[in-house]
Parts: sequence; C-alpha cells; structure tokens
Amino acid sequence: MKPSSTEHQNNHQKMYKIMSYGSILMVGAFVLFSILNVDLSNAIANGINAWIQSNLSWYYIAVVCFVLFFSIWVAFSRYGNIRLGKDDEKPEFGFTAWFSMLFSCAIGTGLLFWSIAEPITYLQGNPFIEMENVQPNTLEAAQVALRITMFHWGLHGWAIYILVGLCLAYFCYRRGLPLTVRSGLYPLLGDKIYGPIGHAVDFLAIFSTLFGTATTLGLGVSQMNAGLNYLFGIDISLTTQIILIAVVSVIATVSAISGVGKGIKILSIWNIRLSVLVIGFFVVAGPTVFLLETTVSSLGDYFSNFIPMGFWVDTDPTRQWQSWWTIFYWGWWLSWGPLVGMFIARISRGRTIRQFMLTALVIPPLGGFIWIIVFGGTALNIQLFGDGSLAGVVNDNITLALYSTIEAINVPSLTNLVAGLATFLIVTWFVTSADSGTLVICTIVSLGDKNPPRFLRVIWGLGLGAVSAILLIAGGLDSLKTASIVAALPFSVVLLFMCWALVKGLQDEARGTSYNQDDLAGKHSKISEHQYNPSSVS
Repeated sequence: MKPSSTEHQNNHQKMYKIMSYGSILMVGAFVLFSILNVDLSNAIANGINAWIQSNLSWYYIAVVCFVLFFSIWVAFSRYGNIRLGKDDEKPEFGFTAWFSMLFSCAIGTGLLFWSIAEPITYLQGNPFIEMENVQPNTLEAAQVALRITMFHWGLHGWAIYILVGLCLAYFCYRRGLPLTVRSGLYPLLGDKIYGPIGHAVDFLAIFSTLFGTATTLGLGVSQMNAGLNYLFGIDISLTTQIILIAVVSVIATVSAISGVGKGIKILSIWNIRLSVLVIGFFVVAGPTVFLLETTVSSLGDYFSNFIPMGFWVDTDPTRQWQSWWTIFYWGWWLSWGPLVGMFIARISRGRTIRQFMLTALVIPPLGGFIWIIVFGGTALNIQLFGDGSLAGVVNDNITLALYSTIEAINVPSLTNLVAGLATFLIVTWFVTSADSGTLVICTIVSLGDKNPPRFLRVIWGLGLGAVSAILLIAGGLDSLKTASIVAALPFSVVLLFMCWALVKGLQDEARGTSYNQDDLAGKHSKISEHQYNPSSVS
C-alpha cells in the first residue's frame, strides 16, 4: 500500500523541522561558543587547520585536479547534449544576465581584494621563481606572479562550481528531485537521501556555505573599511568593520527577500557595468601598451603551465607558502561549492550539459584573467617602473593595495571618483555574496523550496553577518583563511561521491532507466510543489 498524502505531508514537515531547527541550532551553538570562548575556539580551528595543512595538502590538490579533468570529460562526453530540463525547454535567463550573475556571485569581492595584493606579494618571492631561477622584484618575477594569481582564480576553481551546479541541475530539472545537495547522491543512496544520511549531507553543505561566505564577507568588509578610510578618513578598526557587517547584512537580507529574479539579477548586472568602467580607467589611464603585451604573454604562460602547477605538491616541510596560498584557495573554492553550485543550477535550467559546462568553464575564468592582468599588471608596472611603494603598502596593510594603486596611476581629477566606484563595487558585491549565500542556505534548509519562508531568509541573512563578525574578532585574515580550509574538507568528500553519482545517473538515462516519478513525488510531495519554476521569475 502506498503512503497516503497525509503521511507524505507529515514526513515532509518532519524533515523540514529537522533541517531548519537543526541548522539554526548548529549555527547558534557556534556563535555562542565562539563569543564566550574566543581564544579556545580560535585555538581549535587553528589546530585543525595545522593538521590539514601538514597531512592533507596533497588531498586538496588531488581532488581539485580530478574535478577539473572530470568536468572536461563530462562536457565532451556523449552526455553533453542532454538538456538540464525537458528536451524542448528553453533557457530562462538571457546570456548577458546569466553570465553577469555567474561572475558577480562567484568572484566579486575576492578579486577586488586579491587582484593587486596577490601578484605584488608574489613578486617579492615564491617557490616558483626559486625553481625557475628567477630573481624577485624583476619583470620575469612579475610574469610568474601573474601566472600564479591566474592559476588560483582559473579553471581549477571554476570546475568545482560547475560540477556541483551540474549535479544539482541535472537531478533536479532532468530527474525530478528537489534542489538540494542530497539529491546529487540519489543514484548511490536512493530513498536514503530523505533520511539521516541525506540530512547529514545537507548539514555539511550548509556548514561549508556558511564559512565560505563568511570568509568572503570578512575580506570584503576589511577592504570596504579601507575605502572609507581613503575617501572619508574613517578609522580602520575592528569596531568599524563590525558596524559595516551589520549594516550590509541588513541590506543583503532585504535583497534576499526580494528573490533571485529581482535582487541578485539587478545587482549582478550593475556590478558588471561598473566593473567595466573601473577596468576602463586602469587600461586608459594606466600603462596601456604594457597591459596589452602582458595580456597576450600571461594567457600563454598560464595555459602552458596550469597543468604542472595544478599537480605540484611542496614537500619541503620548512616552507609554508603552498599551505598559506594554494591550499587556502582550494579550500575557499570548495567551501563555496554548494553556494555557487546551487545558485548557478537555479539560473541554468534549459541549457545543455555541454553549453553549461563549457560556458561556465571558459568565459568567467577569462573575465577573471582580464581583471587580474589589468589590475595586477598595473600594480606590477608601478612597483617595477614607478615609485616602488606598493610592496610596502601591501606588506603593511593589504586592504589598502587597491586604493594605493588608483592613487599611483596619478590622475588627480579622477582618483576620488574611481576610488568611490571601487568602494561601491565592494559594497554591491558584498551584498550579492551575502544575498546568494542566504538564499542557498534557505533553499537547502527548506528542502528545495524555490521560495523559502521570509523568516528563514532573515535568520540566515543576519546569521551570515554574525559568523563573519566572529571570525574577524577571532583573528582577522588568518581566521578567515582557516575557516575556508576547515569547512572545505567534509564537503570535498561529498563532492567526490557526487561525481560517482552523476556518472551513474547519466548512464541510467542512456540505458533508458528512469526513476519512478510517482514514488519520487510521494517521497517529496510537498517539496516538488515548491521546486524552482522559471515562470515565477521575471
């Protein structure tokens, strides 16, 4: 006998309570414990981080390389023509809006923070210039510095996002499962995704999303504070940053309440427009010919070296460079995997697997490369051929790197305007990141509901701000980096199983094996009623 509709509804309500109350209690316990035991919580996190860096750096590198090559295989496989939805379904968002949301929500604040600070730091020394017998603070070292920065923001990281997004979009829109991370494991777990194992998977995704987003927000608010200091003389202090987190978290929560079709879409498109203006200033007012030459050489350098760089493991125990940089970045990308993966799944319905994979794997990284070359290349040119002051600024206060570079371009009539635009971009990207994180967590908590309850959006919007503030209080940039690395470990295991499940699901479809839609509808009768519906977003 099949369960009655009343039993289905009761099961759904039970799952909903477990996810919503359980996740809120989990975060509440973390916030309370961290507030009451700042030193102890920081010591625990640092201890876990140190163990991971000492024993599992090779694992992070292997996982990310595997994900990249697996993604390329899927894109060019015989499954590439499968549509993420019904066979005759059309994409919901136009290409420009789709790309803008992909780029803004996935990179935004991070690139503004690191596109200058990172290459200037590498210019002064890194293992690759040592292995290649290149002298620090030279033009050759600058080329290596840009290559490493592009490596950290390139194909490897984006492969994580698109693979998570593909798994979720395929099993939701093609196979009729709810838009939650647990659905990506259905071919392996079957109906067990609706039980404790499924709950655990979604809890891990929430944990990863929470701390990955908090890392980005912490970096963003630090640079926002630097911008306000540059423009208005507001003190750079922890108190100021906590106030900024509170203000922007409220704005982001309001944006999250408006939904993906209104809030994030509008913010993302305007982010891209303003970014083009700022990039244009750097290209026109900066070392134009140098940037054009660097674009060609850096792209060639990256594509010639990204595979050996991806597999390089530093076996020197006295050198912490790879742990501090590459492992942090892979942890950051992995911890953002559930957030960006679910978000791009929501906006990619109706596209084929090949179109989805190749577009997301090629165009956003190329956009990031241009950003890095323009911003980082300008800073390197100023450092090498200008007054040489940027290295000192970065070493003293990394958050001032962007504004010092704008000032060093030396166009007094536009300096404050461009600095203001950059600060506004940081704010809007901050809001977009927090907005996206809030909606994704709420979607997971509400078991795939396309329109999560507003009270959940408020709780999680403010919760993200609280966690960001706590990480800043606990130890600033070091704590933010630690949070990403630690949060990424459990989700990396889930991601590997999702790869296995995706292959099995695609093979099932190729053989003509379909899931019993009546049974699926019974298992999540109320969930399926709330799945993402393109017609509901304008």
